[in-house]
Amino acid sequence: MKLLLAEDEQSLSRAVVKILEKNKYTVEAVYDGEDALAYLEMGDYDAAILDIMMPKMDGISVLKKLRAMGNPIPILMLTAKSEIDDKVLGLDSGANDYLTKPFDTKELLARIRAMTRTQTAPDNKMSFGNIALDRATFELASPTGSFRLANKEFQMMEILMSHPQHVISTERLMERIWGYEADVEINVVWVYISYLRKKLAALHADIQIKAMRNSGYSLEKLQ
Repeated sequence: MKLLLAEDEQSLSRAVVKILEKNKYTVEAVYDGEDALAYLEMGDYDAAILDIMMPKMDGISVLKKLRAMGNPIPILMLTAKSEIDDKVLGLDSGANDYLTKPFDTKELLARIRAMTRTQTAPDNKMSFGNIALDRATFELASPTGSFRLANKEFQMMEILMSHPQHVISTERLMERIWGYEADVEINVVWVYISYLRKKLAALHADIQIKAMRNSGYSLEKLQ
C-alpha cells in the first residue's frame, strides 16, 4: 500500500516514514502543502497523512481542494492542537480521521488500517495503447513480448502511464523517483527515458515517450 506523508517537521517525518516502511507500507514524504497537493493530483496513492500546520498551504486547504476536485483518497489529519473545533473542521472538510501529536505508533497504524480497510485494492495492471504494465511483477508487455523493468524504470513508466498525454516535468520525475536529496545529476532522467524508449521500440509499441522542450515528457500514441 502506497502512502503520501505531508509533514514539515523533517525529524518527525523521517521517524514516521521508518515506522510505516517497517510495517510494509511504501511511503513518499513531502514537507509543505503545495507539494502535497501536487503529488496527490499526479500520484497514485492509497491514502495520505496530512499535517494541518504546513508552510505554503495548510493541510485543511489541501484537503478541501482535493475534495473539490472529487478526489476520494482516504486522508488522516495530523495536528498538534487538541481543540474540538480543529478536529470538527478537519472532519467537516472531508478528512477520514485525525490524530493529535504526539501519538502512539500503534494508534497511527490502527487508524491507517481502519480508514483504508474498505478501499478496493488497486488494479495491478495498467495499460495504454498496446502496452501493459504489471505493478506486481514489474513487467512491461505488448502482444509481441515483454520485459521485466528495473526498479527506477518501473517507477518512471508507472508515473507516465498514470498520466498519459500529460506533460510531467523532469524535475518532478527526479523528485518522485530519486528524492529531494539524491546525489545524482538531473540528466539521469533522460538516461532512464532512453532505456524505456528502447524497450518500447523492441515491443513494437504503438505509444511513445515524447520530450517537450523545456517542459518534460509525456506518453503519447504514435500518429
